[in-house]
Amino acid sequence: MSQNDTSTIQTLSIEVSKLRQELQLRDQLVQQLSQELFRLVKGNTNFMPQVEVSERHQSELQALQEQIQAVEEQLTFYQEQIASRDGEIYQLRQSVQELTDRSRMLEQVVQELPQIYRRKFEERMAPVREKVVMLQRENRQLQAELQSVSYRLALKTRTASHSGIDLPNFSRPVSG
Repeated sequence: MSQNDTSTIQTLSIEVSKLRQELQLRDQLVQQLSQELFRLVKGNTNFMPQVEVSERHQSELQALQEQIQAVEEQLTFYQEQIASRDGEIYQLRQSVQELTDRSRMLEQVVQELPQIYRRKFEERMAPVREKVVMLQRENRQLQAELQSVSYRLALKTRTASHSGIDLPNFSRPVSG
């Protein structure tokens, strides 16, 4: 509900309240007048209202009744508007509640996402780690074989180039 709707409803409520007060005041005046008239008529049996006064009162009474009917029509109109707005307010509150619930759910999902991503990452990394361990093991085996082959090759090369026993070379002293 917008701020404008709220202010309109408040304005209408104030106006309805004022109209009700006016209606109550007029009802009181009519009651007081009727009581006073009854008292005068009861106390004075010879009292007969003058025709012109009676017609004047009738016209005032008619005007008051018309005003009352107009106020009642306005009151009905405003009550219908208030009922309509109440329905809108109810629907908006339901929408707000649904959106709040959805927002909470989404916040919970967002908070759980890092854990989900870590778990999925760990699940994907497990085969990679196993493969790394296997490759490291194979690498160590290959390095050991390479060292063994290098050692054998060095021995073979050494024996092939010397075709015999390595004897030290001694230099002869020069006589002079």
